Amino acid sequence: MRISEHILSVALFGVGLGLATAYALDGTPSPANIAPAVGIGATPEAPLGLGNGSSNLKAWARALRAGDIQAAQKSLEQAARDGDVMAAWKLGRMYADGDGVKQNDMRAFEYFRSIADSHADELTGTPQARFVANAFVALGSYYLTGVQNSEIKPDPTHAREMFSYAATYFGDSEAQYRLGRMYLDGQGTPKDPKQAARWLFQAASKGQYQAQAVFGALLFKGQYVARDGARGLMYLTLAKDAAAPKETWITDLYAAAMKQATEEERAVALVHLEHWMEHAHK
Repeated sequence: MRISEHILSVALFGVGLGLATAYALDGTPSPANIAPAVGIGATPEAPLGLGNGSSNLKAWARALRAGDIQAAQKSLEQAARDGDVMAAWKLGRMYADGDGVKQNDMRAFEYFRSIADSHADELTGTPQARFVANAFVALGSYYLTGVQNSEIKPDPTHAREMFSYAATYFGDSEAQYRLGRMYLDGQGTPKDPKQAARWLFQAASKGQYQAQAVFGALLFKGQYVARDGARGLMYLTLAKDAAAPKETWITDLYAAAMKQATEEERAVALVHLEHWMEHAHK
């Protein structure tokens, strides 16, 4: 079944998704410049690991260890032609990142699209499902910005559909963050703070650090959700610790919150952090 049919089949499900805990919206203005626009120079977070169950993938791994890049790529391409999702995903990422090959967004797009078209109904929870979900996120990113010198033009509405499918069917935290940001910013859809808060909370609860930064800032300020300074500071601390050095928007949000927080909020935030870490290591 092609991706367009699957997206239509889950659309109604996504509308009814709610927060796991009640956060009432307060109707305050949109938090401008809370984070860079989704999709601008962003790359989907890659699933960890790459399986090597097929003979072609084992040959790919052996060739890599031997330093034979050409043989490794041929083995990977053969595995992808044989229908191996992980091999196709890896090739897509290689062309997207210019990793061992000449960077080619259109080639990457085609690999990701082939995965989405042929494996959209992959059972959730399987090792392959993570790669399929990530392919949908990658497609969403390409539809946001378009692919230069190709027929793939910027299409935020189509991008939102890609993120929505991965967020709802696969429960992918990266897709949930991207979808929440689109609703927050009114990108490819009218602004909908309620939907934004729902999706950002879902992603933040799973440890997606950018969602933790955005949702934590909303929570700390009481924008669109009932204010909880301590819990907002907890999310911002988690985001700050996970952020890359170049993501200064996250450290800026954290620093501003720490400056404004009361001593009690800081103390309670530490308690929340301890509980979070205990749960994370179980």
